[in-house]
Amino acid sequence: MSDVVQKFWGFCHTLRHDGIDYGDYIEQITYLLFLKMADERGIDLSRMAAPPDGAAIDCSWPALADRQGEALTQHYNGVLRRLSQQQGLLGDIFTRAASRFNNPANLKRLIDLIDETRWTTLEIDLKAAVFEGLLEKAASEGKKGAGQYFTPRRLIQSIVRCVQPDPRAYPGFAICDPACGTGGFLVVAYEWLLHDGAASHELRGQVRRGTYFGQELVQRPRRLALMNLFLHGLEPEITLGDSIYDEPGERRFDVVLTNPPFGNKGANQVPRRDDLTVKTSNKQLNFLQHVITLLKPGGRAAVIVPDNCLFADQAGEVFKVLTQECDLHTVLRLPNGTFTPYSAGTKTNVVFFTKGPATETVWVYDARTNVPRITKKDRPLTHAHLAAFEACYGLDANGRSRRSAGDSREDRWRSFSIAEVRARDFKIDGLKWLKEESLEDELPPPEDLAQEAMNELESAMADLQSVIDLLSSDAEPLRPHAVQGGS
Repeated sequence: MSDVVQKFWGFCHTLRHDGIDYGDYIEQITYLLFLKMADERGIDLSRMAAPPDGAAIDCSWPALADRQGEALTQHYNGVLRRLSQQQGLLGDIFTRAASRFNNPANLKRLIDLIDETRWTTLEIDLKAAVFEGLLEKAASEGKKGAGQYFTPRRLIQSIVRCVQPDPRAYPGFAICDPACGTGGFLVVAYEWLLHDGAASHELRGQVRRGTYFGQELVQRPRRLALMNLFLHGLEPEITLGDSIYDEPGERRFDVVLTNPPFGNKGANQVPRRDDLTVKTSNKQLNFLQHVITLLKPGGRAAVIVPDNCLFADQAGEVFKVLTQECDLHTVLRLPNGTFTPYSAGTKTNVVFFTKGPATETVWVYDARTNVPRITKKDRPLTHAHLAAFEACYGLDANGRSRRSAGDSREDRWRSFSIAEVRARDFKIDGLKWLKEESLEDELPPPEDLAQEAMNELESAMADLQSVIDLLSSDAEPLRPHAVQGGS
């Protein structure tokens, strides 16, 4: 994969001379990879995109790869235009799709690069891996924001194995990621269903529609999520919009798996939603409340949250509501550096809960203390980092397996009664017992420390904004004749 990514990244620099910026280049790669992989899977896009009048255009990969010069440019423009005009999922994938190539020789070279590999013989989510690899390259060169689209695949797989999003449970079973990015959770949930050939042809047909749902704020990752699931034979419903500030629809879900974006960018207002009990501008705390709304009674969820979501000013209020409305049965404290290289300094956790019964006991697994920091090359996140946690979690998806602190040989697994949680004002970050033995050898790089400080400052700013919002709303009716600019 690294060789393929390096090849595409090198060509990215070439295209900048053709006036194609980084984002446009990524988008063109997704279009072309989709066309190539659809051809490899035997999907007849020409038939699917045939207009009622019969004036069809050949949307196949060979028809594109065989052309060059101005004929190639015109044909590529025609294919994108025809696909964008389709109803349903195909039209969603190619919404407002347009070629950014001014020089047909550059388009031809990119097509040739893609044509060198048979993509469907490689790992199942290869296109997303290319996309992630290119964004990682951008992140390493100082472009920010790449990490908002990705969750480490090993972590997703571990979460899915625990939560078991199995549509075979009963008809109408629905799975959602309200911050789906490129669709990693949804793709892995489907891969889990197909594991060892467990899914029959009949079952694949049953889950094709009405099973996998998502929402994404940014068009490009949404497009990629739709492409990935379409190439898996699925027709998901992934809406474009803001999960927090938009009013939620009426649909509710059996499983919610999500990694809301870190940080507080854009979260400077309290959402005007009656279903969010705690009024706050903290984005992660609002996402937790949003997930509670999305779940059906008895539905289960796993949500990745940064540490500041466990100790922020209003965190206790949100987790108090969460423990009253749900069984917060498990918290996984992730190793430092789990989100390297995107948010290397952000400490993260996974909270698992089931809607319905109130919380009586919270089990916490500490996979962080005295664990060497995750790095991209020397110490990447592997299955071994999470295998012991999965064993402690148990086989019951709702966390009801018989559990014992002795299940962890390293004393990483402990339970806390709801009374103990209440005594800590519902600040889940306070559920700790292990001591770091050697800080000296594992100090993070200065840039990671700086990022961690920035995260805490952002959280503090969000809390301060909440106070200002509350003061402003309280002050207006009490001081109707206040002079503008007064204090």
